[in-house]
Amino acid sequence: MTTALRHYLQFKDFSREEYEYLFERARRIKDKFKRYEPHHPLFDRTLVMIFEKASTRTRLSFEAGMHQLGGSAIYLNTRDSQLGRGEPVEDAAQVVSRMSDLVMIRTFEQDVIERFAAHSRVPVINGLTNEYHPCQILADILTFIEHCGPIKGKTVAWIGDSNNMCNTWLQAAEVLDFNVHVSTPPGYEVEPERAGLYGTDHFEAFADPLDACRGAHLVTTDVWTSMGFEAENEERKQAFADWCVDCDMMKVADPSAVFMHCLPAHRGEEVCAEVIDGAQSVVWDEAENRLHAQKALMEYLVLGRRED
Repeated sequence: MTTALRHYLQFKDFSREEYEYLFERARRIKDKFKRYEPHHPLFDRTLVMIFEKASTRTRLSFEAGMHQLGGSAIYLNTRDSQLGRGEPVEDAAQVVSRMSDLVMIRTFEQDVIERFAAHSRVPVINGLTNEYHPCQILADILTFIEHCGPIKGKTVAWIGDSNNMCNTWLQAAEVLDFNVHVSTPPGYEVEPERAGLYGTDHFEAFADPLDACRGAHLVTTDVWTSMGFEAENEERKQAFADWCVDCDMMKVADPSAVFMHCLPAHRGEEVCAEVIDGAQSVVWDEAENRLHAQKALMEYLVLGRRED
C-alpha cells in the first residue's frame, strides 16, 4: 500500500482531524504493546535516523518503535557521515531517501530539515530543531488525554524559556483549540514569528509565573539552557531564578492539573524535586508515550489510515 508523500516538520503540518486519528491510533497501538500482541505493519521497512544533536529519548523511542512495528532503524550522526564533511543537505536527501522508507532528523536549524524534506522521496520527521519539537508535544498531548481527557478548551501553563517546546505548544493550541499561558523572564519572551504565529486568540503572556499557572490544567517547563545555548548558561541561571516550577505554582493550578517536563530535568533549577517527583507529575508516562505516539506517526506517514 502506498500513500501520498507527507512530512512532519512542524506541529501545524497536520489538521485537528488527523491528530484525533493519531491519538486514538496511538492508544490502540499502545494497548497492543501492553498485551504483547505483535503489530508489524512496517515489516521490511527502514527508518534512517540522522542526529546532529545528542539524544536519549529520541533515539530510543524511534529505534525501539520502528523495531516494534516490524521494521529496522539505522543510526547516523553527522560526525560519522558525509553530512558532517560538507555534503550538501539536498544531495544527502536524494541518496538517503532512495535507500529507506522514512527519515527522522534531529538537528539545529529548521532550515536544514526543510531543505532535506524538499529533496526527499520518503517522509521526513522532525526529531527536534532549535525552532520546533513536534514529536514531543504529540506525546505530551497523548499523555494529557490519558490523564485528563480532551485538551480542547483547556489551559496549558508554559513556565521558562520560549524555546522550541514553547513554540510548538503555541502551534498545537491553534490546531487543537486550547489556551497557552506563557511566563518567561524579561528578554526571553515569545517571538511570534519564530513560533509560526501571526495573530492568535490562544496565547496569553504573564510577567508573573504564578499568575500564568492560575487555573491551568497542565503546568509544563523545560531546561533553562537548551542545546546550542550552553555559553549563556550562567546568565540564564540568574535570569530564570524565579521561574522554577514549585509547589506554590501547582497549588494555584486546577486541582486536577498535571505536571510535565520533556526531560532531562534539573531538580532545583526549572522544577523543584517535590513537583517532578510528586503526585501530579506524569513525566514518566510522558516519556514512555514518545514511543507510542511516534509509532502511530510513522505508521501513518508510510501507510496512511488503518483500522486494524
